[in-house]
Amino acid sequence: MITDHLNIKNKTMYIPFEQMPEHARVWIYQSDRQLSTTEVSEISAMLKGFTDNWVAHGKNLKASFQLPYNQFIIIAADQEFHQPTGCSIDASVAIIRQIEQQFGISLFDRMSIAFKQEEAVKTVKMNEIKKLAGVGTLSNESITFNNLVENVGQLATNWELPAKETWLSRYFPN
Repeated sequence: MITDHLNIKNKTMYIPFEQMPEHARVWIYQSDRQLSTTEVSEISAMLKGFTDNWVAHGKNLKASFQLPYNQFIIIAADQEFHQPTGCSIDASVAIIRQIEQQFGISLFDRMSIAFKQEEAVKTVKMNEIKKLAGVGTLSNESITFNNLVENVGQLATNWELPAKETWLSRYFPN
């Protein structure tokens, strides 16, 4: 539809995450702790306001977010609708920094990995992985999170992977 590509001021551009196309770009931020239900609600309100008004060079972006496991913030933008630019990406980083400060969490620690332990998500520093693998806390079947996926399609297929299918496989005997 031609009107989909017009920049209509004050038009809400948030769309539900499940409606984001597979090609939509994602940015994943892993919290150093699980968020409470209240925190998730407050962060969701902040991100809803942000994605409603997120623009690149004055053009609205079709965007969404989700907070899986109350431990991750995932922001998505449909790059085929409008391409996010440096300034718009900086704006998304700014809202994430604001969330970090307001809620006392770390969302930019790239030296931690997350894995599932039963139904809970645990985060550990990379220098602890060998020890955890040695005592069996982390196994080759442990579900880990690949926060480097680039789009919604990869998020669905390659975000949650057994450790044996990731770079962590070197810590487990064949």
